[in-house]
Amino acid sequence: MELFSIASGSSGNCICVGNDVSHVMIDCGISGKRIEAGMNEMDFTTADCDAVLITHEHSDHVSGLGVIARKYGLPIFATKGTIAAIKKMKSLGAIDDALFHEIRPDEEFAVGDLMIHPIRISHDAADPVAYIIRDDHKDRRVGVITDLGKYDDYIIKEIYALDALLLEANHDVNMLLAGSYPYPLKQRILGDRGHLSNELSGQLLGKILHDRMQYILLGHLSKENNYADLALETVCMEVTMGDNPYKGSDFPIRIAARDHVSERIEV
Repeated sequence: MELFSIASGSSGNCICVGNDVSHVMIDCGISGKRIEAGMNEMDFTTADCDAVLITHEHSDHVSGLGVIARKYGLPIFATKGTIAAIKKMKSLGAIDDALFHEIRPDEEFAVGDLMIHPIRISHDAADPVAYIIRDDHKDRRVGVITDLGKYDDYIIKEIYALDALLLEANHDVNMLLAGSYPYPLKQRILGDRGHLSNELSGQLLGKILHDRMQYILLGHLSKENNYADLALETVCMEVTMGDNPYKGSDFPIRIAARDHVSERIEV
């Protein structure tokens, strides 16, 4: 399987996951032009994707959906609440109802040669999910897990035993508290339906690491309240200091940037 990030951050998200036969786009929160350029960098086109999987309706995850839907006619998979919220967003323009396919958390479905497992997450959206993509032929599992204000035993169980993972490391708590965001927004980000801090991301990672894990990308970094080097250092430190047999240096951990395509991860 392979995974690459076209964009990941508070200003826009678009991830591609696939195998030799099928590919899916997870979110399209940047322009269609940027998505196509990013796909081209990886020797793909947007039309090569078999479907778009939407995590939730916030603009940094769906702003390019209208253009992608009208130009390419890709099937759109999302939960009932997310679909309803998207249909109310006038900024996206008209999207053919026939493109929408309703999914439910914890109920797997197939897209081409891939099995998709949506999982429940805690975020201030209508009905948000994250996705685990599986290639049963090669026994490989890849997770794209962002936009969760907290994690619990359910999350730990669902994302254990992955081969590769894109995991949110949204903010540094001290930077957020000292920054210019208004107080209600700070409370939203820090709350149980907000975003994972660098510290929480590292602590979660420490609970789900195992010998089979091959690669970790840290994603959805805040432009205003984080730095790539700080996120990487904090996450690695939390892994090393945690109650687990690993050090942060035991696995390749990289940053998924907001403004350029990541390296191709192959597992």
